[in-house]
Amino acid sequence: MSLASPVSPRRTHIALLLLTFTTGLIDAVSVLVLGHVFVANMTGNMIFLGFWFVPHSGVDLTAAVVAFFGFVTGTVVAGRLFRHLGGNVRRWLATALGLEVVILLALAALTGSGVLDYHDDRKLFLIAGLAIAFGDQNATARQFGIQELSTTVLTQTIVGIGFDSRLAGGTGDREKLRYGVVLTMCSGAVVGATLTRVTVAPIIVIAAVLVAVSAAVFCLGSGGPD
Repeated sequence: MSLASPVSPRRTHIALLLLTFTTGLIDAVSVLVLGHVFVANMTGNMIFLGFWFVPHSGVDLTAAVVAFFGFVTGTVVAGRLFRHLGGNVRRWLATALGLEVVILLALAALTGSGVLDYHDDRKLFLIAGLAIAFGDQNATARQFGIQELSTTVLTQTIVGIGFDSRLAGGTGDREKLRYGVVLTMCSGAVVGATLTRVTVAPIIVIAAVLVAVSAAVFCLGSGGPD
């Protein structure tokens, strides 16, 4: 059963779109800097794992496995938090998203100081940490039951764009939201890919700030209709 958001539908969409943007940012870093691996989109990782069985595919199996188990760990943590704090939705969201912020800022500090060098095997710690953060984010967003706004996966959103379109005989219901989600993640990827040419740690800081803003919208915003 879906959980009622503590804020209005419009504010809920804004908060989840901010999280969706961070997915584009960070997956740009993981794919372009950390190797052929996703830390937020596990569908992509399963494809990469399949590629590993083909010789000379260039896929790093270790990175993909670390990302997968890190993501699952994040979802487990999110599940525990929800079951302990879900009775107070704002407190639960503050804790779950606050945890993600802390993880991202810690990883940014370790990367910026050179403790986690993303040019050698230490990048696996960075991959694991990012995957945990986005496992937590995905599992948290999932509780609202908004199919278009899982914050990490677009497949069903794109299916909805086509299936419910007027071209397919539909009504175009939720069309603006769906296009907005696709453009938001794409924009995050563009910004992330551009910034990776010159930096990495500040991108993770930007992601942490956006998650913090999303948490503030959930925790401080008013409820009721828009």
